[in-house]
Amino acid sequence: MTLRRIRIQGLGVIDDAELELTEGLNVITGETGAGKTMVVSGLGLLLGARADAGLVRDGAAQAVVEGEVDVPADHPAARRVEEAGGDAGDGLLLVRTVQAGGRSRAYVGGRSAPVGVLTEVGEHLVAVHGQADQWRLRDADQHRLLLDDAGGEEVAAARAAYRSRYDEWQAARARLAELSRTSVERELRIAMLRAALAEIEAVGPTEGEEVALRAESERLTHAEELRNAALVAHAALGGADEVGEDQPFVTGMLSAASTALAPVAAHDEELAGLRARLDEISYLSSDLAADLASYAGGIEVDEQRLDEVHRRRAALGALLRRYGPGTTELLAFARTSAEELAGLDVSDEDRTALERRTAELAADVGRLGADLGAARVRTAERVGREVTAELRHLAMGSATVSVHVGQRVVEPADGAASAGGSAAAGAAAGEGEGGAPAQVPLPDGRMARPRAHGLDDVEIRLAANPGAPARSVTRAASGGELSRVMLALEVVCGGGGVATYVFDEVDAGVGGRAALDLGARLARLARSSQVIVVTHLGQVAAHADRHLVVRKSTDGQVTRSGVTAVVGEDREAELARMLGGVDDSQAALEHARELLARRATMAGP
Repeated sequence: MTLRRIRIQGLGVIDDAELELTEGLNVITGETGAGKTMVVSGLGLLLGARADAGLVRDGAAQAVVEGEVDVPADHPAARRVEEAGGDAGDGLLLVRTVQAGGRSRAYVGGRSAPVGVLTEVGEHLVAVHGQADQWRLRDADQHRLLLDDAGGEEVAAARAAYRSRYDEWQAARARLAELSRTSVERELRIAMLRAALAEIEAVGPTEGEEVALRAESERLTHAEELRNAALVAHAALGGADEVGEDQPFVTGMLSAASTALAPVAAHDEELAGLRARLDEISYLSSDLAADLASYAGGIEVDEQRLDEVHRRRAALGALLRRYGPGTTELLAFARTSAEELAGLDVSDEDRTALERRTAELAADVGRLGADLGAARVRTAERVGREVTAELRHLAMGSATVSVHVGQRVVEPADGAASAGGSAAAGAAAGEGEGGAPAQVPLPDGRMARPRAHGLDDVEIRLAANPGAPARSVTRAASGGELSRVMLALEVVCGGGGVATYVFDEVDAGVGGRAALDLGARLARLARSSQVIVVTHLGQVAAHADRHLVVRKSTDGQVTRSGVTAVVGEDREAELARMLGGVDDSQAALEHARELLARRATMAGP
């Protein structure tokens, strides 16, 4: 997955700017006020961030951000776009507009869509790390997902085993809950289903029967009229004693017409053709006359059969009024009712066996959940150590990161019971008294409340200084520190499935050797993912695979030509400006060349 192009129009100081991006590390630099941060703001809008009319450039009717993303057809983002009615066959086209009056619209794959769809698509594509953009750390579930990604195969296998048994347990609980309805309600339902099925079986309807009976009823009711009409039509076509020998009839007149043409038809092809058509009509008339005679002969006035049809229609109509508008729906009702009856009408022995199986599955869920929790704890200890070590290279040497993994254990006051007791079986089967969520026994005898992802709550915590209490990382770190913590987490945990990372303010308060390490860490992350960094540090920009510079024009706006990719001497000059404040300082240029020359070795392992 690669974000290939971003176009921004009418956003802040940006009039019209286009950024062509590449895989690896993309660095965006420029002088203060040139609009670098507007690039991140534009990306935020593209990924579903809340619209702010204040971002629309003065004098512009609207701000427009457009992005092109290369994704495979089976990517979750592509599937979500197609679900929304968009086209993802040749990658994704995402568009967000913000009117000067505040109205916002979103487009995915060429189709208008709610802004929420952009958010869902964006969460599969890009993680933006800047002040107020840390959605991955604000969401508690994302802490767990980051940890599970870092756990690799060990955690994945434990999670898969747990989820499989959890789903079995949930199905057994649902089945037992159905059987555990009040006996009166259950017996009434069983009686109703049995009565309905017996009534349907007594009539024995077949699919489409009501249509055939309706047609037969019409024919029998009007049999005399139908036969007389057919006989009159037959006489008109072929003649009959009833009409008299002097009465003209169709086949006779056609024969006379053909006889009149016969002597002369050989002298003119056109007339011969007309005679041939006349003969064809004569043959068809004769056949039709014979068919009418056969039809009239087959019509019988059968009062007894008519009574049978009326009785059958009445019985079938009574069923259709209660159970379906047609026999197709009626038979479908019968099938589903038979299945439901088979599920409800179980013996006490079968129910006892289901209760026993549900309790066994609950114990398995508790055991496998404990195994998953233990794997997460081992991973959490390693992640804490490695992220803390990474922060020492990111100007946060005094900070300590820890990952807390805690099970949702139920205290005895909540009504926990031993695994073998009836209370445990009841809790495992469904809600406890007072509507409490279902519980499962742990191997140590305690009870826990499971969820689809396990028994654990996961929280990434940060102690910013020695002796400081560890708090949730989103509350313990500033914007720049949070970006650096997130960078360290991405490097250690492997990304969490997101393929493009955007870092803004990651270099806040960083300089010297720490800036070199920061660039190296970003380059390391860019080996497996696309990374976009807005920075004012030349030490970071030196690691770029693609270096983009945002420049203002003389009127203070950024035009399309104001965002350029720099290479060679132009790149050296931009790095020199970032390092020394001017782009023609010989010392700064030498420093820039040195950084570029050392780029390959600075990334580290």
